[in-house]
Amino acid sequence: MPAVWTGPWPLGWSIAIFLIAAAVTAVCSVRLAALGDALADRTGWGEALFGAVFFGLITSLSGIVMTAVSAAGGQPALAYGNAVGGIAAQTLAVVVADASYRRVNLEHAAASLPNVLFGCLLIALLGLSLMASFGPEATLLGVHPASLVLAAFYWGGIRLIRDQEEPMWRAVRTRETVLDTPEEERFAGRGGRGLWGEFLAVAALVALGGWAVARAAGSLLEATGLNAGFVGAVLMGGVNALPEAVTAVAAVRRGAVTLAVAAIVGGNCLDVLNLAIGDLFFRGGSLYHAAGSDQLFLTGAALLMTTVLLGGMLVRQKRGWLRLGFDGIVLLAVYLGSVTVLAF
Repeated sequence: MPAVWTGPWPLGWSIAIFLIAAAVTAVCSVRLAALGDALADRTGWGEALFGAVFFGLITSLSGIVMTAVSAAGGQPALAYGNAVGGIAAQTLAVVVADASYRRVNLEHAAASLPNVLFGCLLIALLGLSLMASFGPEATLLGVHPASLVLAAFYWGGIRLIRDQEEPMWRAVRTRETVLDTPEEERFAGRGGRGLWGEFLAVAALVALGGWAVARAAGSLLEATGLNAGFVGAVLMGGVNALPEAVTAVAAVRRGAVTLAVAAIVGGNCLDVLNLAIGDLFFRGGSLYHAAGSDQLFLTGAALLMTTVLLGGMLVRQKRGWLRLGFDGIVLLAVYLGSVTVLAF
């Protein structure tokens, strides 16, 4: 097999490929926002559920590939750091999307029961991953039992959220609340198969970009000696968060505010499942126990940021500091503080 597929890349190549792959991911994400909004209406799932499941899966593809490639290459710190670093960076994407939505605080306009429940599911999944790291280091055929529990918990959570036909809790409607209602779309002249085909083709490009980023990051780590926690959490995690950030801003500009928040929170839930995927590909034992203090610290930061975001969706502040809600300012402070700690 050629060395370009398995061996380390030169430093210049690594930097160039890293930047090109990140740019391709960003461009593809803009297209995904338009396609996802149309498919959410056509499937009847609604922006929140479609955004969190299908949209979240597609935008998480690059992160899934990054984690799998890093774990299979014997770099568990990169694999784990990419997953939880992506969650932290993607949660910060809510602040970016909020800043681009001028009418009112985004969490106020996009209030919905599914988005709140997905926030609760994300907290539960992150808690389970921490329990696995501090629990017994036991594997079955090289896979920790927590990986199966994470997958089962996610599936059960999706079923619970989908079956809320007559919920006992509803967000109060205000003038600024943007309802999730089907609208006349720009793809009205195209059939469903064509839309799904393009959606999956763009998703394949995003996945390819994830592979390139993971290989470039691994080579960058070997060539520079940078902290693995910093490279995995900040550099790879940042690119991992690009699809959610770009699609969230694009969705907000299209008026699909519920889809914007759902794609971020749902994508984060799937990023926790990246740990299970990394555990499957990592042949050195349990990925959860291969995580160092930097990775566990970042998992705690992701838990804190998710709790703040959930609080913002419940409080539904219309206006806050610097045209953001209180949660936006706190999220920015927590993320910057966490990155600073990892850098040193």
